[in-house]
Order: sequence, then structure tokens, then C-alpha cells
Amino acid sequence: MELNVINIKGKQTGRKIKLNKDVFEIEPNDHAIYLDVKSHLAN
Repeated sequence: MELNVINIKGKQTGRKIKLNKDVFEIEPNDHAIYLDVKSHLAN
């Protein structure tokens, strides 16, 4: 997966960054997120 790099002003820099698809293309588990948020709010 490649993404364009954007500067602080929101303009593309012409550079690209390659991200690992094993990390950034996963399908999030809604229940796991719910449990994590619930745990965080309880502490």
C-alpha cells in the first residue's frame, strides 16, 4: 500500500510512503475496539 505524503499545509509533497499491508489493511474487529474503549474508560 502506497500513500502520498502531505505537508502541514495539506499539500502533496510528491513523495510516497510504502505501508505494510499486514498492518494497515486489516479489517478492524468492532467488538475488540468496544472492549478496549470500555476498559480505558473504566480506568
